[in-house]
Amino acid sequence: MNQNLLNELYRIVGEDNVLTDELMSKHTTFRIGGPADYFVMPMDVEELSQVIASCRAFKTPFFLLGHGSNILVSDKGITGVVISLYKNFAKYSIEGETVKAQSGVMLNKLGQDIRDAGLTGFEFASGIPGTLGGAVMMNAGAYGGEMKDIVEKVSLMDYDGNLVEKTGDEMDFSYRHSIVEDEDYIVIGATLKLKKGNASEISDKMKELALARKTKQPLEYPSAGSTFKRPEGYYAGKLIMDAGLAGYCVGDACVSEKHCGFVINKGNASAEDVLKLIEHVQKTVYTQFGVELSPEVRIVGDF
Repeated sequence: MNQNLLNELYRIVGEDNVLTDELMSKHTTFRIGGPADYFVMPMDVEELSQVIASCRAFKTPFFLLGHGSNILVSDKGITGVVISLYKNFAKYSIEGETVKAQSGVMLNKLGQDIRDAGLTGFEFASGIPGTLGGAVMMNAGAYGGEMKDIVEKVSLMDYDGNLVEKTGDEMDFSYRHSIVEDEDYIVIGATLKLKKGNASEISDKMKELALARKTKQPLEYPSAGSTFKRPEGYYAGKLIMDAGLAGYCVGDACVSEKHCGFVINKGNASAEDVLKLIEHVQKTVYTQFGVELSPEVRIVGDF
C-alpha cells in the first residue's frame, strides 16, 4: 500500500469514496474476484481527471469499472486503482428525441424513462444488465439492435485528462468493438438519437424482450452475460451445445444448460474455474468443428 498515493486519493475524492483491499466479487455480476488495492469513486469529471493524473504520477495502473457485468476478475484481484463510475456518473436528460446521459447510468433505468417519454429505438438495450459507458465501449447489442444504431455523439476523456467529443461515425463501431479499446479513452457520456413512438407499443416490446431473456437465459445464476463472441457464420451457444458441453462444470463454473453461450457461477466458482472452463470449451469446439471461440467477457487481473 502506497500511503502517499492513498493520501492523494483521499484529498481528491474524500476518505468515504476510497476503499482499500475491496473485494471485486462485490462489484461484478459474476460475484467473483479478489481484492483491488484501491477502489475509488470520483463524483465528477474533475475528480476523475485528478485521480487518473495521480495514478500516472505514482506510476500505478488503473482500471475503469462500470457495473461489472462483462468482466471476469482474477482471484488475486486487481493491482492498482479501480475507478468506479457506476452510480456517481448517472445523470441524464431527455429532450425531444435526444437523450444525453452519463456513462454510469444503468441501461434498464434509462430504458424505463425513455419508454415513458414515448421514444423508440432503445428497446434492445433496456434489458442489458450494464451501464451506458460499457455498452458504448463494446458496442453492446441484442435482439437485432446495437449501440451504433442510436449513438449520435460520445464524450470521452483521454489518459491525459483531456475531454474529447466524437460522432457516432468516428467511434469506429463494429461487432463488440469501438475506438475506446484502441485509443485508451474513457467514456464520460453519450448523446443518443431516438424516434417518437407509441408508448404502449414500446412497453409491449420491452416486456416481450424481457420475457425472452428470462425464458432463454440463465438469469437465476450469477454470470457475465454471453461468454463468447459470435463467430462469423455460427452461433457460439449452438456450437457448445452440439459439442456436448451443456452442463459441463469445472468446480462451480458451469456451461448453462438453459443457454450454452453462458458460463454461470453455481455458488462458489473461482476465476480460475471459469477460465479453465472457457479454455476447455474453446479447445473442444475447435477440435470438433474447427471454429475458434473468442471470449466476449473481459478477463482482468493477474492469472
